[in-house]
Amino acid sequence: MSISPNSDEFWMQQAILEAQSCLQAQTNPKSPIQNLKSQDVPIGAVCVFENRIVGRGFNRREQDGDPTAHAEVLALRAAAQEMGDRHLKNVTLYVTLEPCPMCAGALWLARISRLVFGAWDARAGACGSLFDIPRDPRLNHRLQVRGGVLREECAQLLEEFFTARREEAK
Repeated sequence: MSISPNSDEFWMQQAILEAQSCLQAQTNPKSPIQNLKSQDVPIGAVCVFENRIVGRGFNRREQDGDPTAHAEVLALRAAAQEMGDRHLKNVTLYVTLEPCPMCAGALWLARISRLVFGAWDARAGACGSLFDIPRDPRLNHRLQVRGGVLREECAQLLEEFFTARREEAK
């Protein structure tokens, strides 16, 4: 069954490819990252405007030594540069894991129209699980949120990463 490029599932697959790129960047033999303890969690994001990707990113916190280098923030930065505007109206952000409070705040500040995420994050999710920043009526901008798109595929990447990390720790 083929997935339409006009569907959330199609674009989430692109975000999953970004998450896989995160893993590939870390398994590159030339990479300075040598063990799983210093690897970034495989989360990917893409910003889509008028059926084209205008920004993409994957977690680079460990690689860059930057606590703000989350996939969502990097995708937003790239989209703002591509579009020439910090306000990303009519842009949808697709990300493999529910955004944290920092990223949810960045989505609000960027005026993203819509967020679609894969796996829920009960411990740090700020888009419906622990908090619900994008739909907080006290804020001056709210965005549409759809969670759980290709949830199993997104969660599997994370589960495999953390299983390998636990095995390495033994």
